Formats: sequence, C-alpha cells, structure tokens
Amino acid sequence: MKIHEYQAKDVLKKFNVTVPRGKIAYTAEEARAIAAELGGTVVIKAQIHAGGRGKGGGVKLAKSVEEAEVIANQILGMRLVTHQTGSEGRIVKKVLVEEGLAIDRELYVGIVLDRSVSQLAIMASTEGGMEIEKVAAEAPEKILKQWVDPAVGLQAFQARNLAFGLGLVGEQNKNAVKFLMALYNAYIAIDASLAEINPLVVTTDGKVYALDAKINIDDNALFRHQDILTWRDFDEEEPLEVEASKYNLNYIKLDGDVGCMVNGAGLAMATMDLIKLAGGEPANFLDVGGSASAETVENGFRIILGDKNVKAVLINIFGGIVRCDRVANGVVEAARKIGVDIPIIVRLEGTNAKEAGVILQESGLKFLVAKSFQEAAQKVVQALAN
Repeated sequence: MKIHEYQAKDVLKKFNVTVPRGKIAYTAEEARAIAAELGGTVVIKAQIHAGGRGKGGGVKLAKSVEEAEVIANQILGMRLVTHQTGSEGRIVKKVLVEEGLAIDRELYVGIVLDRSVSQLAIMASTEGGMEIEKVAAEAPEKILKQWVDPAVGLQAFQARNLAFGLGLVGEQNKNAVKFLMALYNAYIAIDASLAEINPLVVTTDGKVYALDAKINIDDNALFRHQDILTWRDFDEEEPLEVEASKYNLNYIKLDGDVGCMVNGAGLAMATMDLIKLAGGEPANFLDVGGSASAETVENGFRIILGDKNVKAVLINIFGGIVRCDRVANGVVEAARKIGVDIPIIVRLEGTNAKEAGVILQESGLKFLVAKSFQEAAQKVVQALAN
C-alpha cells in the first residue's frame, strides 16, 4: 500500500528520522497560516501518489506567507501530470507546507528487498534529486550498496561505510549514520516494502534531513498496522483495482486491450508474455486464485469488462485445485448477466476440463475455445484484428 509523503514523514518521526517541520493543508488559507507558523519561507508540495511532482509544477518555494497562499491556491485543485501519472494526471486535494532549509548537498538513500540474496539492500548515491533508475543506467558506479543480514540487522559499520562513500565527514557523518540506522529501524517496524528518501539533504550546519519520503507498506502485513491502513487514499488508486480488492482479487490495470483472467500468478504472467509474443497487449493482470468459485469468476469478469479499453478477453485456467466446470459456469453466468459483445477466448485444462467444454458449447454463447496455451494467445490477437 502506498502512503503520501506527509504520512511517511509522520511515521519516520516516530523512529527519530529527521524530517523538516511541516503540516498538511487542504485550503490556501490553511497553507498561509502554516507558513506563518513556520517563519514565512516554506515549500508547498502537492500530495499525490506519484514521483516527478516538481517537474510537473507541484512543488514550489514560497518566500512569504502571502506567496505561500497564492502558490497553494494554484496547486490545490490542479490536475498534476507527471511521468508516473500518465496523461490523465491526478487532482491535487492537499498540500504539504514545509519549512525551508539551507541545503548544502542533495543525496539519495533507499531500502528495498533484494530477492536474489534474500536480504535488504540499502542503496545510497551522491546523485540526489535524480531518478535512481536513471542513475543506474547512466552512472551505476555512483550507487553504493550494503546488504543487511536479517538475522543481525543493519550494523553501525555498514551505515558508516555508506556515509563515508557519500563523502560525509565529521558531524555530517555522525548525523548520517544516525539517520540510516533510524530509517532501517522504521522500515522493519512498519513492514515496509520500499523506503526511498530522494533527496536526502545535508544542510549548511551539518544536519541530515529526509526532504522527501516515499514509503510503501507490504499489503500482506497490513493486518499488523491498522493505524496505517486507515491512511489508504482511494482517490489515488485505480477504481477497478479498488473494486477488485473488495473481492480479494489480485488485479492490476495495464494499458493494453486484451483482458486476462487466469488462476495463479505465474500462469497469469506467462499468459501476458504469450499475448505480447503473439502481437497483442494485455489490458490487465488478474489472478482469480487457485480455488476460484463461480462467484469469484463472475466478479473478475465484470471488473475486466469495466475497462473500456478491453476489446477481447482471454480466459486461461488450469484446473488443479479449482474445477474447470466451476469456472465455466461462472464465465457463462457472468457473460449472460453483463451482456458481453466482445470476443471471449477460453482455454480450460485440468480437472473436469471435458465437462467445462460441454458447458461452454451448450451455453448458446459465442465462446472461442482453444486447446493449447499458444493457440489461445493467437486466437485472441486474431479476434482483435477481425
């Protein structure tokens, strides 16, 4: 689950991670009052779940309370478009008003799970403010890494290695080590899947601050963090993904036109790959689960067809735990209720596959049945071309 920058900083403060003073504002008048409280010179930052806000005009410096009110009024309500929002952008409904800092250097720090070694990787770079993907592509030697053994946690010498690697000495080094240790403790305590501080700034007096903070929480651990779960912002999420979560469906909307309904994450990804190889573009990732019922299939079908870009649907089910006839009943029922008028290609294999084929044939609906995985992908692309 993604949380806003201001929420991430509220969490970090509890673990002694240094962040600038700031408050959230929903109106320009509130922004003016907060700016006065913080001394006049402030930064107004749009709060949406996307990076690149500054380039899109969503982060601006105000040098007076009057200017803070004017800028907040400009940002609030704007449709902020960044490289992560797509052309549709996001409507800004709140802004973070933060104190201005005397910045000496801008750095980067991030923590993420490295699945190749089953350890957390702490990354640091002198290229603060830049996208880490761009740094990795253009200057990978500027990314420092320390891997953390989960049995012992982050050690002080590892934090010092990173701080020295960033060129920090004296008081700056001490503050950076404290910052890194605190950030790691926060990451572990809240079951984060990502913590990214970009930029991490060093001020002219040697202090270290998280000028920006991006934190994602592992969805599977949210039951342990009910307080954080209440922060979920549905306005920042894809409506179809929100709807799918109500039925415990693993759904992610994509940009293509081939709707996919599959059981099992691995099979779902393989299905998307085959669609691409056949010349098509998947419109979604949808895993209905290994024990999908007819009701689950119906809900999944309805969500797929809720995407106006979908021009054909590929249903690829391997009947292991789930029975193919149960899936077929769900597909037929959903197709009748919704009134489907686009091609539906079905490939069912495994438990009760023959019975499922009979159900589809006798339904009176125009399903295109495929016998193999590859044939299913080819048929759905051909159906789009016709």
